[in-house]
Amino acid sequence: MVMQTDVLLTILCASIYGLIVGALPGLSATMATALLVPVTFYMSPIAAVSAIIAASAMAIFSGDIPGCLLRIPGTPASAAYTDEAFAMTMKGQPELALGICLWFSAIGGIIGTISLIAMAPALAEMAFQFSTFEYFWLALLGLMCATMVARSSPIKAIAAMFLGLLITCVGNENPAGTPRFTFGVAELLGGIEIIPVLVGVFAVSEVMRAYKAQDVPVLPPRKFGSILAGQWALTKSHPKQQIRGNIVGIIIGVLPGAGADMAAWISYAMSKRFSKTPEKFGTGHPEGLIEAGASNNASLASGWVPSLLFGIPGDTITAIAIGVLYMKGLNPGPTLFTEKASSMYALYIVFMLSNIIMIPLGIMMIRSARYVLYVPRSLIMPLIVLLCAVGSFATGNNLALVFTVATFGLVGYFMDRNGYPVAALVLGAVMGTMVEQNFVTSLIKSDGSLLPFFSRPVAAVLAIMSFAAVLWPLAVWVRKPRTAGLARATHPS
Repeated sequence: MVMQTDVLLTILCASIYGLIVGALPGLSATMATALLVPVTFYMSPIAAVSAIIAASAMAIFSGDIPGCLLRIPGTPASAAYTDEAFAMTMKGQPELALGICLWFSAIGGIIGTISLIAMAPALAEMAFQFSTFEYFWLALLGLMCATMVARSSPIKAIAAMFLGLLITCVGNENPAGTPRFTFGVAELLGGIEIIPVLVGVFAVSEVMRAYKAQDVPVLPPRKFGSILAGQWALTKSHPKQQIRGNIVGIIIGVLPGAGADMAAWISYAMSKRFSKTPEKFGTGHPEGLIEAGASNNASLASGWVPSLLFGIPGDTITAIAIGVLYMKGLNPGPTLFTEKASSMYALYIVFMLSNIIMIPLGIMMIRSARYVLYVPRSLIMPLIVLLCAVGSFATGNNLALVFTVATFGLVGYFMDRNGYPVAALVLGAVMGTMVEQNFVTSLIKSDGSLLPFFSRPVAAVLAIMSFAAVLWPLAVWVRKPRTAGLARATHPS
């Protein structure tokens, strides 16, 4: 079924398409998938689903390319480690950074596919037992990662995170269904879209920084070395980071609504937390890139588990894929594994094939994209602004989204100038709605009681982890002056 000419051609074309769309700032993997849906009307069932799988896997990886070369993440999943990758490029190691993203993304995708094949029923059952109480703590734990990934003051990181939460309060897309912070502006009734916010704070603010030569160093033209050189050595020297990233990606991916971006944030934060050299993070250190890169692609495959077994989308990409499955007669559910078993095995093969061909196609894409380093910034940046405007307008066919991008470009620029981490703002904007909706829904279910938030075993564990994430930076901050004082007392000279 997979070796049919139309299926193989579809996988190849969708892969190239996904690589290009993912590498364009403002065009996410979700948008790449959504734009494919009308095309799938005319495809066979396996070819249609193969197009979704191949395009999404490639787009998640290629979002790392502009992050490495321009400090502009192509997709939300790349935002967690954009600063780290760009720092490696500034150190003269762009091929190493891009090689890490490519190699460990491919391995993560293969490991995620193996988990989909081997553990689909067990993982789906675990996710199905999660209620809103557990989802609230999981989302809150994701928010607390803002204090862990911050290179500056944890207080500034928390302030930036709260600003991101405030963004999610705008509009009437809240549990009460009442307008908030709209100030009579009709365009704000639907809330503030996350894609324009992401594009503004990362891409437009980067354009503003680019016109200050001291803020954005210009890289000297040079030829890339081998993209995969040293990757096998990193694989052998960092097994814990890779395994931990794969496990976190699989677990986060199988939880409905979580997705690759949350997996990347949590994995990067965990890598810094458990690293023996956390002070190197943000300076071009490979540990965080390895763990987060392995995590986001692993979560992509495992996100199909609840989608295929129960019709519950693991993320926005699988939400679109479920519609395609129904359209092609592959109705999600347990019977899909019995009545349409051959189709399921075909999809497993497509997952494997997509992650394997990611390596040669990814190398070709990187070598094509490297020429961006040769072009003067004065020519690149206006083109990026144009792509940002087109990409944001395309998300909702609304001119107001273009003004949203411009506004948050200014916000991101001034935050970066004053040491407030933009990544924490993005994290708050991404996770805020999930936190609020699950909290309010849980209170309605418990009739206003907070006890179920702590009495349920899994919820209690997640609550402890969330409080530990909050208190850890505070403990470090309190301990640091005392340690410094003892050092001065011991060595008065």
